[in-house]
Amino acid sequence: MGRPLYDHAGFLEAARTLAYEGGPAAVTVDSVARHLNAPKGSFYHRFASRDALLGQLWLDLALEFQQGFFAAIEAGDGLAAALHMPRWARAHLQEARLLSLYSRHDFVQGDWPDELKKGVREQTERLEQCLVQFSRDTFGRAGAPQIRRSTFVLLEVPVAAVKGHLQKREVPPPLVDELIERTYRAIVQDAE
Repeated sequence: MGRPLYDHAGFLEAARTLAYEGGPAAVTVDSVARHLNAPKGSFYHRFASRDALLGQLWLDLALEFQQGFFAAIEAGDGLAAALHMPRWARAHLQEARLLSLYSRHDFVQGDWPDELKKGVREQTERLEQCLVQFSRDTFGRAGAPQIRRSTFVLLEVPVAAVKGHLQKREVPPPLVDELIERTYRAIVQDAE
């Protein structure tokens, strides 16, 4: 009988499970290896460090969430983008908790590993491009005030609306969508 295989995805899934239970601080090389019943050497064969594992975990979570957000913006549907957070949170409660209760700096304390810096940079640039596009489409230009309004209505309001529910480990109720939509319409209609 051969040795069990411990693959890259298995280590990421173990880290995700541990982070769900105790936040990013609960994810250590030892805790991940114990969770998988794997030797520590298997961890280091796949990841250079704990930061590399946690950085990859954060980036994967952010990209999973942002797929729907980006699609809504690119389709010209700002309201759908604003409502993406509560809808995604209902379908992905644990992932939404990690993204809204912790920042990427909670996942990687030091400098981001080189191999992840490019992914983080690309993710950030695409988000910025979406905010510029929404600002131009909605407010007629993409100056600092318009970008600020866009950030507020598309990102900050939805996160604030779901955060209390996620802290309690409860699914955001439909009222959250109504509050986000009312805020969105007030800000967007005020600009027209």
